[in-house]
Order: sequence, then structure tokens, then C-alpha cells
Amino acid sequence: MPPAAILDIDGTLVDTNYHHAMAWYRAFHQHEIVLPIWRIHTHMGMGGDQLVGSLCGERTEKEKGDDIRAAEKVLYAELIGDVEPLKGARKLIEELKGRGHAVVLASSAKEDEVDHYLDLLDARDLADDWTTSADVESTKPQPDLVNAAMEKAGTGEAVMVGDTPWDVQAAERAGIETVAVLTGGFSAAELREAGAVAVFESIEELSEALDETPLAAS
Repeated sequence: MPPAAILDIDGTLVDTNYHHAMAWYRAFHQHEIVLPIWRIHTHMGMGGDQLVGSLCGERTEKEKGDDIRAAEKVLYAELIGDVEPLKGARKLIEELKGRGHAVVLASSAKEDEVDHYLDLLDARDLADDWTTSADVESTKPQPDLVNAAMEKAGTGEAVMVGDTPWDVQAAERAGIETVAVLTGGFSAAELREAGAVAVFESIEELSEALDETPLAAS
């Protein structure tokens, strides 16, 4: 059996990273914390349970973390209607399924957000399964999400497809390799430094070069 394909959703299949960065910026600002948006963007792909402390320290996490996360969810909900699938995202799922891979879509977002993305991708009857925040205790870069996706795929042999260094680190901690794309706004150098075994400009470019990756046909 070919390895399962664990496909990150946010920033890889749907174009959300900058929407989230702006929502986080506004959420911090509501709580009298002003951060440069570029710094917030460098943490896209990291789960909200990790992000506040990583950006602002443990004192802010302890005193304001839950409130900031709650604000971000409301603010992001105002932007989610602008989110679009990245070009070639559904075709990649189709291609992987046609090659015999189990495909699990991986996200630690709340169920309502994941439902919206599944609708955008028209992927409910195409993907083998998907994850939500209910499936993880700790988010990326912890490996919980990747482990949960592999469990749903029913195999220990898998390859991650992601767009951030946090995806790569989570996959590495789960013992699998990552193929990365530039759609999340991180550079090829950043993704390779994190450990990605291959980096492509887009989902379309990846689809055309699957045989040059660990997702190659056997």
C-alpha cells in the first residue's frame, strides 16, 4: 500500500494564512498588545494554544490567552467568507486518491471552520477522513494532529503536505516526512531548514511532480 497523504488544510489547501494573521493582529490589539503583523505571520501554522505564549510570553498567556483566542475566533469569522481554495487543491486530492493513497485532511480548527473548508473544496465524498480541534490536545508544532490524522488513515506510513515550518516540525515529531508548498507565505529556505524534503511553489506544481516526492507511485 502506498503511504497515506496527510494534507494540511489552512494555507495549503485553502488560502487562510493572511486572514488569520489579521484576525490575530486585531485580537491582540483589542487587548492592548500591538505586534507587527509580520511577526504574527511567522507563527501561522502554530496552534492558538501555542501562539499567544510564543509571541508574548507566558505571563500574557496566563493573564489574557483565553480572551485573545476567543477574540480571534470572532474576528476570523468575519473574514472567513473571503477565503478561497488554492488553485489545484481538489485536483491534488483526486490525483492522490487515483494513485491509491488514503487521504486525510488535517486541521486543528474548530468543527465549523473545517466544515466550511470541506464545502469550499467539495471534499466530503473525496477525502477518506479529516481532523478538527476535537482530535488534538496540543496543536502544532506538537505532533498530536499528525498522529490523529495517521490514526484516521489507519497506517503508520504517511507523508505530510504542508505550508509552514510548524507543519514540518509536527510531522517530524510524528516520524514522517513533509513535502511543502509556498502558499503559506514562508520561503523555500525556511521550509527546508525546518526539514521539508521537497518544496514546490504551488499545489499545481506539486501535483505535476508527485513522482519526485515520497508520494511517488510505487
